[in-house]
This record gives sequence, structure tokens and C-alpha cells, in this order.
Amino acid sequence: MNRLEITELGLGVRGIKRLAISDARGSLTRLFCAEELAAIGWIKPVAQANWIETKACGTVRGMHYQIAPFAEAKILLCMAGEIHDVVVDVRHGSKSLLKHVAVNLTAVHGEGLFIPAGFAHGYQCLSDDVKLLYFHNEAYAPSAERGLNPLDPKLGIIWPLQVENLSDRDQRHKLLDATFAGDQF
Repeated sequence: MNRLEITELGLGVRGIKRLAISDARGSLTRLFCAEELAAIGWIKPVAQANWIETKACGTVRGMHYQIAPFAEAKILLCMAGEIHDVVVDVRHGSKSLLKHVAVNLTAVHGEGLFIPAGFAHGYQCLSDDVKLLYFHNEAYAPSAERGLNPLDPKLGIIWPLQVENLSDRDQRHKLLDATFAGDQF
């Protein structure tokens, strides 16, 4: 019995809905199943799990990714609150380079995403007290870390709220120029 409902969102990004089983005692919700997720491209073991808490509505985090040999696929689960999630194709030679998928995710509906390697990821909090759980198939490698400026007009991202609390690191990502051809994954 599948406990994760998977939907195609475009560019290889998949929506994941956690299906709870409930009875008079309470409920059981599967957060991760390697067997079910293998069908959408999760083929390595979990190398790292991260819990992210963001306090204020409007906060933007991102757009982050890692290049080869530490390119990572991610599974993101919204555990509390609501976010506007954005995934941007940064794969060298991709026909969809710099195109993005945007979707709102809520904890109430048990929603999450599968983000393949080769995509930058970021989100804006649409509520206070957002909590996210990430599974990564590669460990964090500072030497492989890359990012895009979430306010870069070349990305065409429309953030639903005024951007708040953008970190110094995310603000320092340079705007893209005509020479950006993507990265290797």
C-alpha cells in the first residue's frame, strides 16, 4: 500500500503528499519510503536530514544547490505552516535552463517536494513559524555550494509577499549575466 501520493509538477520536480492512516487511537504518517521514492528517482540512501524553522512570514531562503561531485537530490516536507516553494533548473545544456516550478505547500495537507539534482531551491514563508524537514542524498559540501539571488529578474520569480529577512549570503549571490550556461551535475 502506497503511503505517499506523488504528482508531476514539471521539470522533473514532484509533489509528495503524505497519506495518514487514522483510527480512534490517532494516526500514522509515513515520512519517507525508499521503495516508493525510487520510482521517481531517489536512488541513493539518505546522507543527511535537516530540520529548518523559520519564524516570520515573508522570509525568503534560497536559492541554493550543490554541484558535482556533491550534487544532491532533496525531499522537502512541510511539517508546520505554509510556504511558496520555487525550484529553478540550473543544469548545463538543459532546454529548460533557468525555468522554474513554483508551488505552495502546507503542513495541513501533508505536502512536500522531490527536487532532483541540478535544481536551485528556495522558498518564502506564507505564515509564521514554518517548520520543514529535508532529506538529502548527499552531505553538505561547502566547496560545492552554489546559489542564485532570489531577487534576480532573470529568474522571473514572483514572490507572493514582500521579501523579508533575506540572509546576507543570499543577498550576495550575483545577478546572472549572459555568460551563465548552468552547472555540471
